[in-house]
Amino acid sequence: MDVLLIGSGGREHALAWKIAQSPELGTLYAAPGNPGIATVATLVELDPADHAGVVDFAKAKGIGLVVVGPEGPLVAGLADPLRAAGIPVFGPSAGASRLEGSKGFTKDLCTLKDIPTAAYGRFGEAEAAKDYLRQRGAPIVVKADGLAAGKGVTVAMTLDEALGAVEACFAGETALGSEVVIEDYLEGPEASLFCLCDGQEALVFGTAEDHKRAHDGDEGPNTGGMGAYSPAVALTPELVETAMARIVRPTLEGMREAGTPFAGILYAGLMITREGPKLIEYNVRFGDPECQTLMLRLKSDLLPILLAVAKGDLSGLAPEWRDEAAVCVVVAAEGYPGAYRRGTEIRHLPADEAGAVVFHAGTRREGERLLADGGRVLGVTALGADVAAAVASAYRLVGAVDWPESFFRSDIGHRAIGAAAS
Repeated sequence: MDVLLIGSGGREHALAWKIAQSPELGTLYAAPGNPGIATVATLVELDPADHAGVVDFAKAKGIGLVVVGPEGPLVAGLADPLRAAGIPVFGPSAGASRLEGSKGFTKDLCTLKDIPTAAYGRFGEAEAAKDYLRQRGAPIVVKADGLAAGKGVTVAMTLDEALGAVEACFAGETALGSEVVIEDYLEGPEASLFCLCDGQEALVFGTAEDHKRAHDGDEGPNTGGMGAYSPAVALTPELVETAMARIVRPTLEGMREAGTPFAGILYAGLMITREGPKLIEYNVRFGDPECQTLMLRLKSDLLPILLAVAKGDLSGLAPEWRDEAAVCVVVAAEGYPGAYRRGTEIRHLPADEAGAVVFHAGTRREGERLLADGGRVLGVTALGADVAAAVASAYRLVGAVDWPESFFRSDIGHRAIGAAAS
């Protein structure tokens, strides 16, 4: 089977790396890809925003499956014309992608289906949002309604910080959207639950914990993710089943009732509170960098799993997982998630090893030189007997990266290691 993968980040490199191992694969194409993906796939010049062009390419090449990695093309509806053309696609429709494309839509669905989540308000103009903030006080959470590459969320510990976040959402060239969602602050460990969905049913497909803050000790601004480990220590089997019963299955029911059944990977960001799991947000694609950890832990062939989801039938699927833990450490450009330089040279990368891979997230080639071309640039990922062992392996490889204009967190997996020690 020939496969087309859409995307160019670390998540897509991890998916390409795993798909390329399938004995059922013919040719793997990637658009636009990156230098890491180019080692396992044929890169093609396709603009994911040109839906007709993607469909035409898939038809011309006899593509048996299109895998859409990032949220942008999904929210923009790329899956819809592909399905209309009879091409199997892993990724939800535009209507179903509203679960990530609009935080307000998701919060309203939670209210409709009695899904546990933080109390909230939705606002289309700044002054009303500020009045609500003054009533609720801090700490509080301000979210831009639309897509913001993981940087549209402010966990404000003071009222002034919250008011500034509202201003940032509505004002100036850096405005993040036309609506904000303001949520009560929840306390507890965060964790990510991934589920394969075929429109009717859901199948658990791993857990992970992301590290959103830029700096050690969970300090600094929110990012797209500075590292992750899997499986998540906070999500016990009992809590996973609670989340499935109270959060995921009611969501699928609500999406069917809305006429937009969800088929793809549903990523539930959860807060484990004293009352049990509560939904923070949904994503409609694999997380980045969580995907990197899941792909290393997955024993099963990924390609038939993706195809089963694309064809709407999860029956018989029983993915197998390695017993080891996996850790991904993101190496980012200095200044991220604020202003950072592009084009600095990565002078050396360590070679991949058994159970350890350096995934490319934001790189490009200029002749023989490998250059940084994004904020989050590398995802150094490793397996280990437990999280501590995986952390040691990952940081050993991070130490072999020669890129002076970079930084990384040195405490990825700290909650899991602390929990094991106690």
